[in-house]
Amino acid sequence: MDHFVYREGRLHAEEVPIDTIAERVATPVYVYSSATLERHFRVFDAALAPLDRLTCFAVKANANRSVLATLARLGAGADVVSGGELGRALAAGIAPERIVFSGVGKTRAEMAQAMEAGIFQFNVESTAELVALDAVARAFGSPAPVALRINPDVESGTHEKIATGRRDTKFGIPWDEAMAAFALARRLPGIAVQGVDVHIGSQLTRLEPFATAFTRVAGLVHELRAAGHAIRTLDLGGGLGIPYDREGEEPPSPAEYGAMVHRLAEPLDCLLITEPGRLIAGNAGVLLSRVVHVKEAAGRRFIILDAGMNDLLRPALYGARHEIVPVVEPVADAPRTPADVVGPVCETADRFARDVPLPPLEAGDLVVLRSAGAYGASMASTYNGRDLVPEVLVRGREMAVVRERRDWRHFLSFEPPAPWLDLDKNAPEGSQ
Repeated sequence: MDHFVYREGRLHAEEVPIDTIAERVATPVYVYSSATLERHFRVFDAALAPLDRLTCFAVKANANRSVLATLARLGAGADVVSGGELGRALAAGIAPERIVFSGVGKTRAEMAQAMEAGIFQFNVESTAELVALDAVARAFGSPAPVALRINPDVESGTHEKIATGRRDTKFGIPWDEAMAAFALARRLPGIAVQGVDVHIGSQLTRLEPFATAFTRVAGLVHELRAAGHAIRTLDLGGGLGIPYDREGEEPPSPAEYGAMVHRLAEPLDCLLITEPGRLIAGNAGVLLSRVVHVKEAAGRRFIILDAGMNDLLRPALYGARHEIVPVVEPVADAPRTPADVVGPVCETADRFARDVPLPPLEAGDLVVLRSAGAYGASMASTYNGRDLVPEVLVRGREMAVVRERRDWRHFLSFEPPAPWLDLDKNAPEGSQ
């Protein structure tokens, strides 16, 4: 469920007409619904009640400070994968004791930043990282709270580029090395082992891979406790998928996921940590764009938008599909003609959809790409010298620009010329 609906023939974000946002902010622009963010968090968190739990939003899905602050007010923690994400989570009001730090490449500077902040847990992904964190923590004079991420070697059935639970990926400690890694951790004075972490991938649309991985990890918890390890946290990661288009596979509901987790995790008596990202933010956002041209060529119809792959990378990177709908509601019997929906970036990969049936569209018409609230703005770039896309958050009748548009002048100001090039005299007005 989301809060982007047609009212009197115009698409609205909650109670704000989408075309009003286009008039005020211009396009392309991301638009988020506070009501959808809040509802999705509450539904997911409630599905795990009454388990002792910490629901940590995966900041990589959407790192906007206002989005994070909206979730923080509901009690959300944060799953971060960099020092920058940690800083953003703290700036949004998420308490450090509700933050877990994941990721395979934490630098010592990032480890020190997290130790100084006093985060709840490091999810350590290798013995090399474990040794480095031990050194950093000893310099601080206090042990680092750690869960070891174990790779369960489970086929998740998701896209190859977002599958993380197979033994041939970079993620986690191999299953057959888990006991040795925990034994090493116990010998390191700067490490305080408190849990086990697992994450097998993103956009999973079946419960079976989760159940297989969680069952293996539950057995590992029993084995670790028998070996004398005090395991009190169990981080199950994220990955539960969302419906991206009407023809796609329908993922399990949070209630179905929660029932499975209850069955497997409740007997372990651990603090249960989860890291939903896409599930919370995905359907809470759309990318609003305007048609620049309609082009007929070689028997194909191209709808060329002012949004490009630099604004929404998922279709080019993963072959992902986003439902595309006009802002003005088409009449019920409007003809639909197959079209390729593309952007202006100079790459053949800059295509949002191929042969998608669409009602008549002309230059100047507005469209939205649905389910763009996760891994949209957070992956955006300025490739081709394009503006960095802005973001708008809606709450009821209110709207606020929560990330301003940044054009080339802004970024040029961070590029001091080499002194021997004498470029200052050529600098455009407003770029210094």
